[in-house]
Amino acid sequence: MNSQGKPTINDVARLAGVSKKTVSRVINRSPLLNGATRAKVEQVIAEIGYVPNVQARGLALRHNFLIGLIHDNPNAQMVMNVQAGMLEAMRDTEFELIVRPIDRGSSTMLQDIRAFLERQRLYGVMFLPPVSENEMVADLCRELGIRYVRMGSATLDTAEHMVASNDAEVVRDAVAHLVSLGHRRIGLIAGPHGFRSARERRKGFEEALVAAGIKLPRSLIADGNYTFETGLAAADRLLDLSPRPTAIFASNDEMAAATLHAARRRGMNVPEDLSIIGFDDTAIASHIWPPMTTVHWPIISMARSAALKLLTDFFGDDQAVEEPSLFPSTLIHRASVSPPREG
Repeated sequence: MNSQGKPTINDVARLAGVSKKTVSRVINRSPLLNGATRAKVEQVIAEIGYVPNVQARGLALRHNFLIGLIHDNPNAQMVMNVQAGMLEAMRDTEFELIVRPIDRGSSTMLQDIRAFLERQRLYGVMFLPPVSENEMVADLCRELGIRYVRMGSATLDTAEHMVASNDAEVVRDAVAHLVSLGHRRIGLIAGPHGFRSARERRKGFEEALVAAGIKLPRSLIADGNYTFETGLAAADRLLDLSPRPTAIFASNDEMAAATLHAARRRGMNVPEDLSIIGFDDTAIASHIWPPMTTVHWPIISMARSAALKLLTDFFGDDQAVEEPSLFPSTLIHRASVSPPREG
């Protein structure tokens, strides 16, 4: 015991006959211990009433038990899903999640990120797109010696610093499905400029039409910002055309739901008069009527893997299972797609 009579981690290690590192792994619920060792250490902790001092340990280790999530993303559901995946990975550890929205258009973005990282003394940080697509944030983390993972719609970094999906490929398959049903006038509601995800999804859309020998008029592309409101305005622009599209691919579910709303407002039936495909497979896609055909983006799994990558060193990477970096998306068939009406 120390001079104040409070048990210390050294007392636990001595009484349990293990090293301080083993006690630390038990405290942090590392999966790298056998059941007998864990039970023995936990019994000693309970018997002597040892309570870990997280703040003191953070000072000794020169970091806090905090994982950061930095984003500038207009899609609240996407950010919530990322948080859910990260918190799942961090469950039963001493780590907490701290979320920091930033303005990627600010001239002081990098200074703001630096100040946040240094002030919070993070153990690691996760960047969401489009911030993650900026190479300078990775350079900053390497300079500060902070673990980081970047999420993207395409390969952005080495495996230990990245989780990515195959947006272009899966959108190409989704649009090819529309073509196979007989659609030729297919509209695109694109995502915001500056987002790699928007660029990858548009790339897949255009590749599918080229492969089918379909010319894409510029009028069949309308820009959105991943929000319901911008999706509604974009859908109205496309549905004002004559002839109007028989199908629309919207670059996320919010804008796909807005497209359904715009069609219904005009007295159109979905999918008889207009087929719609979205992207994300958020709750809105299955809750609206008809249920939305959409691309399932494994965002929660990606976020869980990203958090585990950040925690690997803490638990000891000598025995850790390597987390995947590439997460294929899949097309979920529901009721918003059918062949176009004759004529």
